[in-house]
Amino acid sequence: MTKLGLSQSRRIVEDAKAKLVNVHQAKTTLSQLLQDVEHGEEVVIARAGTPIARLVAWSPPPRTVAAPGAMRGQIDTADDFDEPLDALFDALQ
Repeated sequence: MTKLGLSQSRRIVEDAKAKLVNVHQAKTTLSQLLQDVEHGEEVVIARAGTPIARLVAWSPPPRTVAAPGAMRGQIDTADDFDEPLDALFDALQ
């Protein structure tokens, strides 16, 4: 991992419009940082001035819906699926 100078790290974080915090500060103020993230802010956690992690809001992946007919040929239906079930019920008595 390349070690960046503090001014270079700050410039990278400023370009990303993120808040830079060190590991100790992140541990002691995690609840506040999570609130900041919930309000749309991005937080970069650094060790000795070098960014190592980014804390961003989680967003669920988009749900994909299969196109009509996408499973054509993958589902088989028995030839007798619509036959009366009388014989089955007779067997249970």
